[in-house]
Amino acid sequence: MPLKVMTIFGTRPEAVKMAPLVKELESRPEIQSICCITAQHRQMLDDVLHLFDITPDYDLDIMEARQSLYTITSKCLLGMEEVFSQEKPDLVLVHGDTTTTFSGALAAFYQKIAVGHVEAGLRTWDRYSPFPEEMNRTLVGDLAQLHFCPTKANRENLAGEGIKDGVFITGNTVIDALKTTVRPDYEFRTELLNKLDYTGKKVILVTCHRRENYGEPMEHIMKALRRIAEDFPQTELVYPVHLSPVVQEVAKKYLSGHPRIHLIQPLTPDEMHNLMARATFVMTDSGGLQEEAPALGRPVLVLRRETERPEAVTAGTVLLAGTEEEAVYRHAAKLLTDPAAYEAMAKAVNPYGDGQACRRIVDAILWNAGLRNQPPEEFLV
Repeated sequence: MPLKVMTIFGTRPEAVKMAPLVKELESRPEIQSICCITAQHRQMLDDVLHLFDITPDYDLDIMEARQSLYTITSKCLLGMEEVFSQEKPDLVLVHGDTTTTFSGALAAFYQKIAVGHVEAGLRTWDRYSPFPEEMNRTLVGDLAQLHFCPTKANRENLAGEGIKDGVFITGNTVIDALKTTVRPDYEFRTELLNKLDYTGKKVILVTCHRRENYGEPMEHIMKALRRIAEDFPQTELVYPVHLSPVVQEVAKKYLSGHPRIHLIQPLTPDEMHNLMARATFVMTDSGGLQEEAPALGRPVLVLRRETERPEAVTAGTVLLAGTEEEAVYRHAAKLLTDPAAYEAMAKAVNPYGDGQACRRIVDAILWNAGLRNQPPEEFLV
């Protein structure tokens, strides 16, 4: 009997990072791969499924207008109770730190099903930042039996919490995904992106959507972005605006009407990856972009006060710009005017992977189940 492994994800960032793992699971004859999505994000998730040609076995379709953490959690738990009772998987794989992640791990625990945590061990040590992600991933760490850490530092975080068994350093699966999406001859479906002058202009890719930045922090960030566009005529700012009504409102308030600030719809992962590859640098409060952009040689200014990815800060690929208007403006201005500072970040070594994370994860699963003689080799920078 093959080992029955169920992957669970619900948001676009999870899907991008889990898609290559689903494909790797499907390629192994020792494994029966089952895919369950919660659709915590609906349209953005569907874009990823189409891109990677994945047809879920189960779709809980939980998304609703202005959904809360309470509704997401309760609908996930109830939906997964039914799925687990029907399928009875040997192992459930969840990813990262979303509410789907925590709910999936908790639902599996309730039925005494083993849990594997992909992208384990990230910490800021502040339970309310990022919110609710920091507590989600910490709780999943306690629920999981297998922990797939992108880096050595992530493993050390878990060891500090007393979690030492079933821990593997694999690299991050998002680097695996980039190998399939970025192409030099890529044609964007968003026509504006085909028309930008990526050689004559400095194109800055912006994302900003985190809950902890709602209110004053996000307003400060938006003011800084506006000043950057006004003070540096060689720049073009491209901001795929998150669908959150809160984010939409503040972005339009401060950034609309400027000829070199382009507020566009959210991009599919392949468009985002290829835009990132052509941009000059990235300004973001996203977690995933801190891993993806350095793999493409693009500096990242993180629009947050802390990061659960300190390896990138240490390596020099990422700089914490914070959320204060003056600091954000100053750090961006330096990258725009100081070639040495730019080159130092652009040429630093990405600490997050070599594109083999999915293979290592599946090898670890098979070894743990007694279906492989050797443990996987670790990813070490």
